[in-house]
Amino acid sequence: HDADRAEKNLSTSEHLKKRQRRTTGKRSHRCSDCGKRCTSSGIKLHRRIHTSDNSHCCSDCGTFFKSSSELKIHLRNHTKEKPYFCSDCGKSFPLSTSLISHQRTHTRERTYSCDQCGKSFTTSGSLTLHQRTHTGTKSLTKSDFFYYFMPHH
Repeated sequence: HDADRAEKNLSTSEHLKKRQRRTTGKRSHRCSDCGKRCTSSGIKLHRRIHTSDNSHCCSDCGTFFKSSSELKIHLRNHTKEKPYFCSDCGKSFPLSTSLISHQRTHTRERTYSCDQCGKSFTTSGSLTLHQRTHTGTKSLTKSDFFYYFMPHH
């Protein structure tokens, strides 16, 4: 009976370890073809490299995507397609969210406010950069700021 109990405890302990690996996002699954370690959800996506399921694979750079819509958006990086146009100035953008962010430059809408001083900003990136003045975190150069936080034209 003690041996049965010890085996059951071992089994329970192994199940607990597997469950913890799943919930912590550790790369506990190893690909049997190439040895790459992945999370439990990532291993299925990774396995597509070794199978014929390349339905959501970028033919230009080989990146895989979970859905056809994600692949379609990614392809705009290669095609430079910008299907979203600003009705105020005619500038175009690859993502609808980029257009929405850009349109705030025309309306002067400032939807992001600093909870420490109340200053408001048109983009979340601008707010994040500003918040560094309160925390003492090293700020970006002016050119970095424009590259990372301003809508690209």
